[in-house]
Parts: sequence; structure tokens; C-alpha cells
Amino acid sequence: MKLALPLARLHQGWDRAAVYLPVLTMGLLALGSYWILRSTPEPQAPALPRPATHEPDYFMRGFSVRSHGADGALLSELSGSQVRHYPDNDVIEIDQARLLALNSSGYTRAEARLLSTDGQQSQYLLEGAVTVERHGSAGKAGPASSMHFAGEQLRVYADGQRIASDLPVELTRNGNRATAQSLRYDNSTRVAELQGRVRAQLSAR
Repeated sequence: MKLALPLARLHQGWDRAAVYLPVLTMGLLALGSYWILRSTPEPQAPALPRPATHEPDYFMRGFSVRSHGADGALLSELSGSQVRHYPDNDVIEIDQARLLALNSSGYTRAEARLLSTDGQQSQYLLEGAVTVERHGSAGKAGPASSMHFAGEQLRVYADGQRIASDLPVELTRNGNRATAQSLRYDNSTRVAELQGRVRAQLSAR
């Protein structure tokens, strides 16, 4: 079964989250990678080339990377219990990843047991007890709102327009709740496809 949701109540909250999560993930991963590489001691002498193996060439435990605005206010934070880089496929993995982004319209918070990016950084994968929360404050755009995603997997594409999950998902926005076996969302068309056993509960207005 496939259910296409146009610009409607459930989609509106997901629309907002899709805008912030890719930017947050890509920006913080880039910042964290740059900081880790700068913190890695340079070798004293040139090392002989050797075949790359799937073993991390650097890692860091208990790290946190923050970015601040010109006024000193916190804009975003990425933290985790450990970050690793694999030279054979250029993959970065973060255990117990926690992401936070704040702006004038609210904040987005995401957590996962594992966050990883492929070598081309074309997509980012959150796995294991994935949660994404978007809380928007009241303003010109409308009243205060909240959105919550829960599942075991969330794939975010680097184009900033698409997110997907091949595992069961649950979406909640302001009392409206939908569950499905998989999810495809395209921000350019503003359509979410919930596939499989789709169930929806809409709160009365």
C-alpha cells in the first residue's frame, strides 16, 4: 500500500525538519572532520605507502563540536561517544550521535546510535533508535508547532531535498500520528510517500 500525502498537516512538520537536518548533519560533520584532522599529530618521517584496510586511521572518544554566531549564541552542536575515519572507503562513523541546531524559529534535535557518511558524502545514515524532533516557536509563520520522527533508520541525501527510511517509521505532529513500513520524502515536490501498512490518527480540531 502506498499513501501520498500532499502539502497537509502531517507533511508540514516533516517539511520543516527536512530543511534543517541535512544542513545540520553536513555542516557539523565537515566541521568535526576538519577539527579532528587538525588535531591529529603529523608523522615525523614519511611513511611507506601500504594497502588501505578497513581499520580506522584515527578516532576520538567523548567529543563535542559547537558552532556559535557572531554574538556568541550557540547555533549548532554535534557530539558522540566516539568518531572514527576509515581510509579504505573514506567513511566517517559517530557512535551515540547527538545533533542540535537552533535558530530564531525554533530548534531541531536528532539522536542515533550510529551516524555515518559515505566516501562521497552524498548521503548520511542515522541508525539505531533514531529520533528527530523539530520544535517551532510561534511567529509570523504561524503558531508554535512540534514534529517527532522515530524509527531505526533515516537516510539523508546531500542535495538537502530527500530523506528516506527502509524500516518502520512513526511521524507525529501536533497530535497527528502516522506509522508506515517505509518512508520517502522529497522536499522539492513536498510529497511524502508512506509505504507498507500505513496507519494514521488525526486529532480533531
